[in-house]
Amino acid sequence: MALHPSAPFPMFTPSQHDVRRFFCETYRKVQENRVLTPLEAIARDWLVQHPEYAESLSNVDEALAADYSVERGTANPFLHLSMHLSIAEQISIDQPPGIRAAFLSLAQRLGSEHDAHHEMMECLGEMIWQSQRSGLPPDGERYVECVKRR
Repeated sequence: MALHPSAPFPMFTPSQHDVRRFFCETYRKVQENRVLTPLEAIARDWLVQHPEYAESLSNVDEALAADYSVERGTANPFLHLSMHLSIAEQISIDQPPGIRAAFLSLAQRLGSEHDAHHEMMECLGEMIWQSQRSGLPPDGERYVECVKRR
């Protein structure tokens, strides 16, 4: 994963291939019962909850070549897992402010943290789409409000 050189603080800006390699390597390490980094341990928790992605994660070369374009109509396991990691990080640091409380309330209503993550993905995707469409920064307050409404 490459460091973004112009960032005021170091921040990771992984490429699509970096992300796919990370999840495939984590999957391999889990299968071999090897020691994981803290980030890999979080990823492992989501890999375990998504056994349907095992085939996609088992061969890094195939993963790097896979086409998950919208036109193909195939779910992208790497995007899905990345969203789980992003949401887990947001909750852990309560960023944007209020996201942790919104998540906890949603998880309690749904009776499942995993289902709450999936609902939050809809809001996260909407926030990113709106930001890209408008050219404005992501609206964290709107995102939190969306999660509260789920």
